[in-house]
Amino acid sequence: MTRERQSMKTPAARGSLVFLLACSVLFLVVGCQRTTSQSSVDSTGMIPSERGERELLAEVERKFENPQAHYELGRLYAQGGKWTKAEYHYNVALGFDPALRAAQAGVVQLFIDQGQKAKGEQYASGYIRQISTNDQELLRLAWEFERLGLDEYALRCFRQALVVGPDSYDVNKQVGFYYLGKNDTAKARQYLSRSFELNPRQPDVAGALGRLGVVVESPEAPPMTMEKKQ
Repeated sequence: MTRERQSMKTPAARGSLVFLLACSVLFLVVGCQRTTSQSSVDSTGMIPSERGERELLAEVERKFENPQAHYELGRLYAQGGKWTKAEYHYNVALGFDPALRAAQAGVVQLFIDQGQKAKGEQYASGYIRQISTNDQELLRLAWEFERLGLDEYALRCFRQALVVGPDSYDVNKQVGFYYLGKNDTAKARQYLSRSFELNPRQPDVAGALGRLGVVVESPEAPPMTMEKKQ
């Protein structure tokens, strides 16, 4: 690193370094904020990468039965407005992994972006109906909708999850963090407080409530007992 800095003798080069450092800091800040809003939910078990089309096509060529690669191709083509290719790869991904919530949310967004709101609604309703009694899968799909800015469907999933598990500390927690991410502090306080009431051994929830001005008391450690000597 020292050797590289010594070779940068021009102001333009020094300016480029400052710009790159600033971008890195911004990336870290944005990433941290998003993690806070989504808490501990792992919505898909798969993290979208930034691989390009050529690399992804090569991976599909090596192993066609790869839902992650097809999903990423669908996402890539959707971003470029290549609707037919995007729909094809999303469908292939879901054919190999019907529970890939990221691809399901992608399909809904695909139709909406094409101006086919009714078709997007139809698919969203179908996906939600399939998991209407599974609160954890509803949470995963909700976060995928939220990531794409489809809050109407995210809220529908969260509300159904509350119907399924009204006394689930995890459901209340995730709904609370969702509202916290949307700066709805009243609802965030409501659901996070309920979650903490159901399970007070949640440091992340306690911390969030503290930042919202709610005073919480962590449970005391159970008293130690000593065996009596005979």
